[in-house]
Amino acid sequence: MDIETKSVGSGIIQSTGRNTLLKYVSKFGLYIAFVLLCAVLSILSPTFLTIENVLNVLRQISINGIIAVGMTFVIITGGIDLSVGSILALSAVTACSFAHPDTYPLIVPILIGLAVGLLCGVINGVIISYGKVAPFIVTLGMLTIARGASMVYTNGRPVINLSDAYNNIGGGYLFGIPIPIYILLLTIVIGAFILRYTKFGRHIYAVGGNELASRLSGLNINLIKIAVYAIAGLTAGLSGVVLSSRVMTGSPAIGQGYELDAVAAVVIGGTSLTGGVGSVGGTIVGALIIGVMNNGLDLLNVSSYYQQIVKGIIIISAVLFDKRNKE
Repeated sequence: MDIETKSVGSGIIQSTGRNTLLKYVSKFGLYIAFVLLCAVLSILSPTFLTIENVLNVLRQISINGIIAVGMTFVIITGGIDLSVGSILALSAVTACSFAHPDTYPLIVPILIGLAVGLLCGVINGVIISYGKVAPFIVTLGMLTIARGASMVYTNGRPVINLSDAYNNIGGGYLFGIPIPIYILLLTIVIGAFILRYTKFGRHIYAVGGNELASRLSGLNINLIKIAVYAIAGLTAGLSGVVLSSRVMTGSPAIGQGYELDAVAAVVIGGTSLTGGVGSVGGTIVGALIIGVMNNGLDLLNVSSYYQQIVKGIIIISAVLFDKRNKE
């Protein structure tokens, strides 16, 4: 009897130990993976951890990071926005058309770019909420509409001859750090604050966790959905301003595939595609993993074709891991 009791007790202890280990891996696995990735790349490439390269990586991920913050809001509610890349392009070309030298103050093209992105996001949200159409369909339609509108607006030609002040947004430095990094940090702080410390943030999680229960408890589901898609459009518009100023051109072709990178960052960062779970912090780590991976493979002279394969494998693995945790 004593032997049986000890055996059962030992099994309970081992099971508890495994559960504890799995709990910590589930909670900190993303950060551990990021650290390990950086460690491996620093060994394989001596230039990886140089200050110049680190700043370069952060500047490269700033666009995707800004978009991904807005995408986090949408996916937490159980939705998705496939139009952010096209909204970025439309916002970029409209902003650049008001950014020529000796025309308008710098604030004008910035506000116009943000307003275009915000308007597209609101349209998405209104159709999804009141039209009861699946987010995938609505935002896929907006992807085509916004891309076509940017082509019509510019006659398919890039907008050039931008002011130095405008180009400085994406290409300038402040205290030796690229300005897009400051913009990304500000976006992160605002997004994280809204989700964690405001009533609106709690409502977003509630809608994603159980929309029916949220509706029965008196939440205005339609207004919340419109707001999150407006935020996604606004961040896409901001990214359009930053990217166009960085490349010093407002091209109607920019932003293609950016929606997939944003979704990848959010999913890798631990936000559940079924809604109710996620954080801005996790999203940024996801964007960092993608950015560091791309940069590291570039330093190792690995073809960009292989980078796409690796990114796809990481996305599928993240979704499978999320599904397994819920079972």
